[in-house]
Amino acid sequence: MKILVVGSGAREDAICQSLLKNDKNVVFCAPGNDGMKLNGIKTISINEDEFDHLANFALTNNVDYTIVGPEEPLVNGIVDFFKSRKLLIFGPTKEGAQVEGSKSFTKKLMADADIPTASYQEFTDLQAATTYLNEEAAFPIVIKADGLAAGKGVYISPERDDALSKVTDLLQGHKFNTRKVVIEDFLEGEEFSLMAFVDHKRFYPMPIAQDYKKIFEDDKGPNTGGMGAVCPVQNISSEIEQTAIETVIKPFVNELYNQGIKYTGIVYAGLILTQDGIKVIEFNARFGDPETEVVLPRLQSDLSEMINQMLHHKKINEITWSTTGLNLGVFAVSHGYPGKQVVGDLGSTDEFRSCPLTVNYASVRKENHRLISNGGRLYLVQTQAEDLDSAQVQVYRELGKMNQLHIYYRRDIGKNSI
Repeated sequence: MKILVVGSGAREDAICQSLLKNDKNVVFCAPGNDGMKLNGIKTISINEDEFDHLANFALTNNVDYTIVGPEEPLVNGIVDFFKSRKLLIFGPTKEGAQVEGSKSFTKKLMADADIPTASYQEFTDLQAATTYLNEEAAFPIVIKADGLAAGKGVYISPERDDALSKVTDLLQGHKFNTRKVVIEDFLEGEEFSLMAFVDHKRFYPMPIAQDYKKIFEDDKGPNTGGMGAVCPVQNISSEIEQTAIETVIKPFVNELYNQGIKYTGIVYAGLILTQDGIKVIEFNARFGDPETEVVLPRLQSDLSEMINQMLHHKKINEITWSTTGLNLGVFAVSHGYPGKQVVGDLGSTDEFRSCPLTVNYASVRKENHRLISNGGRLYLVQTQAEDLDSAQVQVYRELGKMNQLHIYYRRDIGKNSI
């Protein structure tokens, strides 16, 4: 098949590499990045928001179907646009993508489906939010920008002054173009991610993963888009995993369908195991990043054929996943991330090609046979090993060989998977 993947990050690199396991497939990535070319991926210079150009490329190149990686084009209606051109595309419509685009929409959906989540309040008015924080809120508390914020619009405020500052930034300063905030109770427990392929009422869960969002070791510092991930999560039992499928994914998919949203694509549930049981932190409308980079390498079935069947609304009879060992991935990021990043030389393309482990490229560009940083999260090094210790030794050994001058990475990824 000919398949177009929309996006430019390590997640899209991982999707492309999974599709290329079938050597009969031709895979394009738009816009992709210069690092992906080292993995043999054909990149196309069309940005993810150029719907007309993307659709024209799919038409003129006889692309069988398109897969959308990032959330922004989904929320902006790329699936609706492609469907209007009679093109097959894997992802939810603009209506379905509200799952990620609007936290208040998703909170209501969870309430309708009786899915456990944190108690919350919504505010569009700064004075009303201030009054709530001054008079009713219990700390620590969680503040979320209602729209898209590239994984950075969630804050845990330990005390009132910090919360007031964050709410002011969002509702008065309109950080991330925010017009509404959700303020919710802080939940304590073990976090994990559960993704599922969805085809209307049918869904197919993936193995659970765990990502590490904080910039510093021991889960300290501000949130990032994700500093690394591990799959499976050995300290989350199979019983808990099955409970999450039955009490979160299944009712959520059913509620979407019952509300007239014929959802085809990926549902991502960010979950936390509290003393009161499983609760939902967030839902997303696409593959997680960096979870995808450690989950898809465990897929033994043909991803391209699976998605083709879902797009034609045919039942998938069996999906096979690796049941041995674990997959670990660690992101190298620019110094200064998630704030102002330092741009610098990352090393020669030959150095990266010689890495014996899988490298998924994100914000990098090529210049004179060298890779240069081009954003925050740069590349992820990933391996499959028998156990966590072996995986960490392999990944950190290879990261240690990289040019350290302009990169930072956490050295404790996988620490909870024991």
